[in-house]
Amino acid sequence: MSTMLSTLTSKGQVTIPQALRQQLGLMPGQAVTFDLSADASCITLRPAVPAKKSPQPGFGMVKVKGPHVAADWDAAQALKP
Repeated sequence: MSTMLSTLTSKGQVTIPQALRQQLGLMPGQAVTFDLSADASCITLRPAVPAKKSPQPGFGMVKVKGPHVAADWDAAQALKP
């Protein structure tokens, strides 16, 4: 385990050193979790597990650009030799 130094800002923010971000695979905007040991001597930082989102209404629907297919168009007719 290596020691890395960072400074706490007046807003309570700390920059996670680049080497640690790379080792953890952290990306900008990604959520992280902090765990404090029982004796408050150690903080554990890890990527947060994203909560499963339920599909939104209309999930999987395709947006069509350009002219729409006529209502009387029959796909089976297009496949006939």
